[in-house]
Amino acid sequence: MTGGGEPLQGTDLVLGYGSGNATSTVIDGVSVSFSPGTVTALVGPNGSGKSTLLRSLARLHPVTAGAVTLDGHDTTLLSPKAFARRVTLFAQSRPTPDGLTVTEVVAFGRHPHRKRFAGLTEADQAAIDHALEITGLTGRRERPASALSGGEMQRVWLAACLAQDTGVLLLDEPTNHLDLRFQTEILDLLRDLAEDRQTTVGVVLHDLDHAVRVADEVLLLHEGRVHAAGPPVEVFTAENISLAYGVPVDVGVDPRTGRLRIDPVGHRPYPSLELKENS
Repeated sequence: MTGGGEPLQGTDLVLGYGSGNATSTVIDGVSVSFSPGTVTALVGPNGSGKSTLLRSLARLHPVTAGAVTLDGHDTTLLSPKAFARRVTLFAQSRPTPDGLTVTEVVAFGRHPHRKRFAGLTEADQAAIDHALEITGLTGRRERPASALSGGEMQRVWLAACLAQDTGVLLLDEPTNHLDLRFQTEILDLLRDLAEDRQTTVGVVLHDLDHAVRVADEVLLLHEGRVHAAGPPVEVFTAENISLAYGVPVDVGVDPRTGRLRIDPVGHRPYPSLELKENS
């Protein structure tokens, strides 16, 4: 398996949708840097441009202005296949293939490393086996992909990204549709990749508690701009979160784990955990 990531940077990025007078800007002058051995989380309310920003770094969304560089070099100078050997994106929406087994879907991740019309090499098979193992899918490898649940299919596509064996891993909401166990395992896997293999990890997350758990660095987006950036303890203040999300929050430290605890304050109190006395 490949060891070590590469720095991926976006500088003064302007991103939008449409063309001409109908262009709508969703990211306006944002700079972001993903580093080897570091998990960087992009967070912010719906519509803040998180996924668009991530897709632009993966060359799947056009850049109106600014530049994207990989290890200091303009990514537009790389062929699609050369770029895919170094950077992979786990997207939010992926199809459920019909007529393919789990292993055959995961094998898609080896496409950038294979010669045209060539079969799987020993290196390809080793990468596929490893990806199945670390995503908990070894026992399902021969099952039809169409027979899997949404959460299982989520893990299959993640395994395909891991089989691609790149130094830079970008993920858009990887914990969506997963139950508590697999959410935890995916977050642990991202930490393992960063710490053990020095992979460069950039991840979009809606759940701020997940970002606290997994991220070394956080970029908080608000209305297409960076509202705050830095370690979670610096970014996740009550003031920053309340302004970005438009809801009051309490931020404290869990005395048991030492982690930040973020609690939105609604207009209704939390139900009491105390047992009601029998009347």
